[in-house]
Amino acid sequence: MSDKPRILVVEDETSVAMMIVFLLTRAGCDAQSAWNLEQALQLAHTHEFDLMVLDINIPAASGFTICQGLRQFPHLKDTPVIFMSGCATIENQQRAFALGAVDFIEKPFDAKDFIRRIKSRINSLPAYA
Repeated sequence: MSDKPRILVVEDETSVAMMIVFLLTRAGCDAQSAWNLEQALQLAHTHEFDLMVLDINIPAASGFTICQGLRQFPHLKDTPVIFMSGCATIENQQRAFALGAVDFIEKPFDAKDFIRRIKSRINSLPAYA
């Protein structure tokens, strides 16, 4: 079993998902990606995650819907969530924080800032402090 922080990334754009997983892996995390609600739920059945990064604009099921679905798993109900979107409207941010988000990252984002923000949430977890 890995002592690396486990992060679920839900992003429908393959190139963006690959970049995020690469950045997180390089930063010492164990990152797994899903492109839709079904894949995210499949991963949730078999894995625990220390952090979830969810894009809001996912076809067929928004990141908000995915968050609600993932929160149905007892082992994920308190897992920190960071939403990200290229449409960082006040309404999207308010809805994200109403769903319990710990951060909201606007796309496009700076890679160093992204990792800093991810690590600030992981370092707040007792197991990685």
